[in-house]
Amino acid sequence: MDVLILGLINIVVFMVIFVPVAQRLLGVRFGLVRLALGAGLTLAMFNPISRGLVGPPPFEGSNGAAISLLVLTTLCSVLSGLIFLVLSEALVPTGSLPRARDLRRDLAGRVARTKRYLQILRIAIRHGLGPYLRGRRRPGRENAAGQAELARSLRLALDEAGVTFVKLGQVLSTRSDIIPVSVANELSRLQDQASPAPWSEVEAVLTEELGARPHQVYAGFDTEPLAAASVAQVYAARLPEGADVVVKVQRPGVAAVVERDLDIVRRLARLLERNTDWGRSMGVRALADGFADAMREELDFTVEAGNMTTVAAGRSVASTNDLVVPELYPRASTARVLTMQRLHGIGLGNAAQAIAERGLDAARLGRVLFDCLLGQVAIDGVFHADPHPGNFLLLTDGRIGMLDLGSVGRLDPATREALQRFLLAIDHGDPVAATDALLEIVDRPDVIDERGLERAVGRFMTRHLSAGVTLGPAMFNDLFRIITSHDLGVPPEVAAVFRALATIEGTISRISPGFDLVTASRQFASAHVTDRLAPEALRRTATEELATLLPMLRRLPRRIDRIAAAAESGRLGLNVRLLADDRDRRHITTLLHQVLLAILGATAGLMAVLLLGTPGGPHVTETITLFQLFGYNLLVICAVLVLRVLVLVFRLPDGSPP
Repeated sequence: MDVLILGLINIVVFMVIFVPVAQRLLGVRFGLVRLALGAGLTLAMFNPISRGLVGPPPFEGSNGAAISLLVLTTLCSVLSGLIFLVLSEALVPTGSLPRARDLRRDLAGRVARTKRYLQILRIAIRHGLGPYLRGRRRPGRENAAGQAELARSLRLALDEAGVTFVKLGQVLSTRSDIIPVSVANELSRLQDQASPAPWSEVEAVLTEELGARPHQVYAGFDTEPLAAASVAQVYAARLPEGADVVVKVQRPGVAAVVERDLDIVRRLARLLERNTDWGRSMGVRALADGFADAMREELDFTVEAGNMTTVAAGRSVASTNDLVVPELYPRASTARVLTMQRLHGIGLGNAAQAIAERGLDAARLGRVLFDCLLGQVAIDGVFHADPHPGNFLLLTDGRIGMLDLGSVGRLDPATREALQRFLLAIDHGDPVAATDALLEIVDRPDVIDERGLERAVGRFMTRHLSAGVTLGPAMFNDLFRIITSHDLGVPPEVAAVFRALATIEGTISRISPGFDLVTASRQFASAHVTDRLAPEALRRTATEELATLLPMLRRLPRRIDRIAAAAESGRLGLNVRLLADDRDRRHITTLLHQVLLAILGATAGLMAVLLLGTPGGPHVTETITLFQLFGYNLLVICAVLVLRVLVLVFRLPDGSPP
């Protein structure tokens, strides 16, 4: 025990010397565990190296020789510790292993996620999806019948997996641009329904969020839910002022379940992208990340409350009496509770018969929906990203109510303007202008075949945008095929526009199967987008641009006069600063340091080899000459410099991987 304590004390004392020396020589910082192991190795190697250089005691040389050999032994032992640090950094980079406190904190969560992960895998295997997770194909699944069977298996597996995977299936059902139409149609049958949570648990959520019991906040509250989905339940209530409302309450504990399942979705996405060609071509990891962001927004009801206010104030809704967004009651709304106006009506997906019985114009209602979505996309910049039939109501007064604004898309002004030009090009049948607008909407590569893209867009317009052609999933499949074949990237917000347009087509077809979306889009472009070309709009735009340019125009004559005077007198010069960016200077400096260290290390190594190979010279000991002593020291210096270069290759000075 005493020997162990003495050894620990020696290591601690030696670390006080070894730690600053090692970090100074290598130029980077290491963890305490690595440094302790390096110091222990250095201390352990001291005696063997000393015996190898000096030989067995007693030492019979001079005091100067003893000091020189002691220095050389110390350098060699320190070198062994430095070699350990560099090798450990190369094999196990800093930050690649979790910290002990993180392991303790996340152990329970990791165990729960692993159990859930295994449960999801069992569900997938039970429904015959195991080979697809491994990147294999089952014989017979390529034909229509096999594809239908696969779609059914996928739907059943997602339904059994629960809330997050049901939502994932619903999102995929709108992506007929990336999955087969038969699979999308099968996934559209997924219903986001669940058994109602007990009222006692829901009441606890309401009390916690509102700061009082429900019957103290509302004049009346029906404890039987109107609807129960996997994320929230909806109840009918009445405010003290007499307004009928619906209260959307988040299910107890659903946030933790969704967060755990999102981790599994990301793991499955990485697995599919790594093991399958179709996963890589679809970019399933990016899809999973976008889905996770949307799910987290859906769990925060304050996001939906803000969306309701923004959409209701938009020009596309505020300027028409045919669309209604429920009124929000902020004082009774929180992150998990949403109180809004109650709209009375039936779902648009089941409203075809009611429309016929009431004598309503189905085509006009479809036009209202389509114009609203296009207006939100091209003018407002905030649009309903999930306009499926269940999110619209046919109200008793014949208007359309817009529900569930937890998921909206947002477009910046530049993208909206490009979309407007794209609509105008469609209206005019101009493939060149449509191509130019498309290139401003998507992410373009450095090199692109614009002539080939123009021809592809022209063929697309001829095929899908002619009068009388029915708009369907094939149109969006062809558009995405053009984009991917020319290596164009689709930003997530633009992909949301395409998804919304494809979804609204299916929604409108429920009430007006013969609705011509191509003609409607052209009429919208003529009626709304061309407003920018009206004389008043042009005058307003010119005034705004002139106000912006006026300060620069006032300074321009003086600047031109100074430039002309300098040129006339021969004093006109041009100053160019190379490496003006600090990051460029730091990068060049780091490269020069590494090159200099490598040159110095190579020089020291070459001199060491020459000295060690030089015969003769004064003897320090019976076996070592002065030339060899100098050579060994230079060899140690060479090794230290090489190790410093290597550790900078393995890890940057700030501790991050290169």
